[in-house]
Amino acid sequence: MIRVGIVGATGYSGVELIRFLAGHPHVQVAHLYSSSAEGESLASVFPHLHAHPLPALAKIDAEQMGAENDVVFLATPAGVSAELSPALLQHGTKVIDLSGDFRLRSGETYQNWYKKKPAGDEWLQQAVYGLSEWNGTEVAAAKLIANPGCYPTATLLGLIPLAKSGWVHSKSWIVDAKSGVSGAGRGVSLGVHYSEINESIHAYKVAGHQHTPEIEQELGRQAGMEQLVQFTPHLVPMTRGILVTAYGQLEKKVSAADVQELYESAYEGKPFVRVRPPGSHPRTKEVYGSNYCDIALHVDERTGRVIVLSVIDNVVKGAAGQAVQNMNLMFGLPETAGLSLVPLFP
Repeated sequence: MIRVGIVGATGYSGVELIRFLAGHPHVQVAHLYSSSAEGESLASVFPHLHAHPLPALAKIDAEQMGAENDVVFLATPAGVSAELSPALLQHGTKVIDLSGDFRLRSGETYQNWYKKKPAGDEWLQQAVYGLSEWNGTEVAAAKLIANPGCYPTATLLGLIPLAKSGWVHSKSWIVDAKSGVSGAGRGVSLGVHYSEINESIHAYKVAGHQHTPEIEQELGRQAGMEQLVQFTPHLVPMTRGILVTAYGQLEKKVSAADVQELYESAYEGKPFVRVRPPGSHPRTKEVYGSNYCDIALHVDERTGRVIVLSVIDNVVKGAAGQAVQNMNLMFGLPETAGLSLVPLFP
């Protein structure tokens, strides 16, 4: 059994990791760590876990964690993983970081967008970007995984096949993304107060969201050339889910059937990406609680644009589920181990 430690177990991504790992056939949830609830049971924070056998929450000590786990998931705020990861890696412990600390190759870019001190260059260069469907070989050999952000996951899975095809102008991408409130984490603030967000929708961090350089970096890396993305996120009054509606200007005449064939070929054999039939309009409800990304494709011949619709559960495929998928690849396990859950409905 793989000994797993989870740092940040009292957050949404942390408790979602437990939901999947508790039923994983090759894993023992050996240790849970928290900076705010040391010594408590996780059931005292999440009563739905009452009577489920889990270790008590322990203090965060990198040396100790490195000695007692085979892999550690870091479900931590930005800036924390950069401090903890080197000590864990030096113990030979594998690390899957769910924060943004290792996603960007450039420390300067990270500092500009996250306003935090970056990790050292040696660790940034060692980190593998854990978009399993496109980087699976590198993930399997990695010691340090930068788990993608929720918005980038939905966006990149939706756009990479087209970016690689060369059919779309590389500087024409427009991404309109909408997320449920759980993407903001479990912390209390006015911005996620019920009476402030209920029956309302609004854009935020317009032309300045920290996931923008991550999307451009990875889209460009896959396409082999620079990509420019206009990314605008919106907050909607629901708990889970992301809907990305992305637009690209076609540089050649292609049909909806051409695009459909491109995507069906690109994701053949990829168990968690479901390319929907032509004319589909996937809803976030249709992937709720699951590790699926559903993609639908449309071509507007009048404007010469391709429109990509992509939906995920932000806490699962956008965080914990994708992290478990990466762990499976790192340890040579079936990619679907512990993750084969049908979406919740209604």
